[in-house]
Amino acid sequence: MEFRRLGSSGLSVSEIAYGNWLTHGSQVEEERAVECVRAALDAGITTFDTADVYAATRAESVLGRALSGVRREGVEICTKVYFPTGAGPNDRGLGRKHVVESCHASLRRLGTDHVDLYQAHRFDHEVPLEETMTAFADLVRQGKALYIGVSEWTAEQITRGAELARELSVPLISNQPEYSMLWRVIEPQVVPAAEREGLGQLVWSPLAQGVLTGKYLPGQQPPEGSRATDESGSETIARWMHDEVLEAVQQLTPIAADLNLSMGQLAVAWVLQNPNVSAAIIGASRPEQVVDNAGAAGVVLDEDVLDAIDDVLDDLITSDPRRTGSH
Repeated sequence: MEFRRLGSSGLSVSEIAYGNWLTHGSQVEEERAVECVRAALDAGITTFDTADVYAATRAESVLGRALSGVRREGVEICTKVYFPTGAGPNDRGLGRKHVVESCHASLRRLGTDHVDLYQAHRFDHEVPLEETMTAFADLVRQGKALYIGVSEWTAEQITRGAELARELSVPLISNQPEYSMLWRVIEPQVVPAAEREGLGQLVWSPLAQGVLTGKYLPGQQPPEGSRATDESGSETIARWMHDEVLEAVQQLTPIAADLNLSMGQLAVAWVLQNPNVSAAIIGASRPEQVVDNAGAAGVVLDEDVLDAIDDVLDDLITSDPRRTGSH
C-alpha cells in the first residue's frame, strides 16, 4: 500500500480507502462486511469512510464492530453529516444542533472517542456557513474530530469554507467528490480551488458503480447479485447502464491487459494519477474485490495510456462543473 498526505495537512491516508456506502448494513450481511474490512486491513488499507446516513445509521455500527480490536492509532476513520437521520426538523442539515448531536451519535456507533475526519456531506443552503463552520471548529477543539472536510461542494463553496476555517484556525483539508474516467466534473473548477486552499480529494465511485470493471456487457442482463440488480444500488448505477457506455468500456479491456491490470485496477489507478487526489474510496461486497482494487496502489499510468483511455471514452465523458453534487 502507498500513502499520501490529505491535502496540505499532516494527515496521511492510504491511497486506497475502504468505504461502506451501499454495502454494510444493507447490501451484504455483517459477517461478510467484517470479512471485507479484514481484507482491507490485510491489504494495508488504513483509511475507512462511512456516513451517519448510510443504511439508516447501521453502516457506522457495522464498521465500528468490524474495527473493534484494531489499534485505533493505526487507522483513519472518516464519517459525514448532513442527510436526514430522523423525522424531526433538526435531524438533518448543517445547523449546529444537528452537527453536534450527529457527531456524538456517530462516535457511539463507531465505538470511538474521535473521528479523524468529519465531513459536511453536502452544502447546506439554508444554514449560515458561519454557523456550520463554528460547530465543526468546536468539535475539533473538543478533540471529537481531528480534521474537517466537505463532500460534493462546488469550487466557490470550498473557497468560502476554507476562508472561514482559516479564520477559526481549524484544518479544512478535504473534499469527497465523485470522480472516475467517465465522471470528471471536478477537474475544471473544484480541483484548482482545492489546490489553492490546501484540500485533497477523497474520491468516491472510481469504478462508476462497478461499470468500469467491465462485468456489465452490452445487450445482456446484469449478473445476478451485482449492484445493478440490487434494490439499493440499481438506481445509482442506472445512468451508466446503456449499451453505448458498456461497449466503450469493453474497449478498455486490451489497455488493462497490456498493463497486466484488471479493469478495476485500471479504473482506480486512473483517478490516482490526478495529483490532487489523496485516495480512491472503494466499496466491496466480497473480500476478493478489496484485494483486486488494492492492487492499484502505486500504479503509474503513462501519458500514452491516459490518451488511449480518453480516445475510447471521448464523448461519454462528463466534465461540466455545473454537475458537481448532482448525485
